Amino acid sequence: MKAAVCRAFGAALTIEELDLATPQSGEVRVDIKACAICHSDLTYIDGGWGGDLPAVFGHEAAGIISEVGAGVSDFAVGDRVVVTLIRSCGTCHSCAQGAQVACETSFQLDAQSPLSANGETIMHGLRTGAFAEQAVVHQSQIAKIDDDISFDVASLMACGVITGFGAVVNTAQVPVGASVAVIGLGGVGMNCIQGAAVAGASKIIGLDIAADKLTLAEDFGATHSVDASAGDVAEQVRAITNGRGADYVFVSVGIKRAIESAPDMLAPLGSMVIVGMPPSGVMTEIDPCNIASYSQKILGSKMGSARIRVDIPYLMELYRDGRLKLDELISGRFTLDEINEAIAGVKRGDVLRNVVTFK
Repeated sequence: MKAAVCRAFGAALTIEELDLATPQSGEVRVDIKACAICHSDLTYIDGGWGGDLPAVFGHEAAGIISEVGAGVSDFAVGDRVVVTLIRSCGTCHSCAQGAQVACETSFQLDAQSPLSANGETIMHGLRTGAFAEQAVVHQSQIAKIDDDISFDVASLMACGVITGFGAVVNTAQVPVGASVAVIGLGGVGMNCIQGAAVAGASKIIGLDIAADKLTLAEDFGATHSVDASAGDVAEQVRAITNGRGADYVFVSVGIKRAIESAPDMLAPLGSMVIVGMPPSGVMTEIDPCNIASYSQKILGSKMGSARIRVDIPYLMELYRDGRLKLDELISGRFTLDEINEAIAGVKRGDVLRNVVTFK
């Protein structure tokens, strides 16, 4: 099969023929039909989180099951599925608490990548390796999608949508009437906006340095916008929220200054939710006195605290009802041979989601 391989951090991916192992117990092989490009892929490709090379990244995917391993009972060949990086056992302490994204179990796929080329092991990037025509993943990483959901749209639900939407609805559990600010209006940030709208937030403030994204955010549910490059941003947020600050501030980008700016926008008793993850080693400074004095909270949100077999059906229902925009998140569609062009667009920051599609 063909795959886009990262052989050097910061370098262009190369399209190569790879071997993919047969799915083992509890695993499935998926013919990938679409894989969106996430900033997490780019951070790995650029070496921001380290790791071993060569590797195949890509983790925001959808496709059709072409083979199942022993012990797979809930899925069959021909099933249309979303493919995520969330791998869970269902029984460890974290899984028992409903936190599948924090599963503590090691899997066979963690120990041995299913990817190789001429005897050389190719790393299974982000537990998925979906910048490829096929992927082998654990059955816990997939959720069925209905026939009326196109693969390019479905792929977005594997990460960008569940991460942003879930941060609001699952992690923070924003109540009706709360005020929300979202820093960074890329694919994840726009889905924080959508989550806040569905949750019934009274004021939804989008912050970005790109004027076109501020305008676009209104289509996704933002009630106000703030140019993050102009003036006292925190003061503008307080002005919109009657001087209090936002009840919830979501930082959707892994940028130091964005994270450090969030507490100044926060209302008493408010919650700051870190959704975007910076490269390893980036440290931030936050005044703990204010956090304690105003009884504020700092929450981390990995993959929107998603439970994919619950959340994916819910997102599909919202999409059908016109309450969740997915088609509008796709900025461009590319073939696997064009993946470096697609990546360049994401790096420039002028797209929401570029999607690699397969026949």
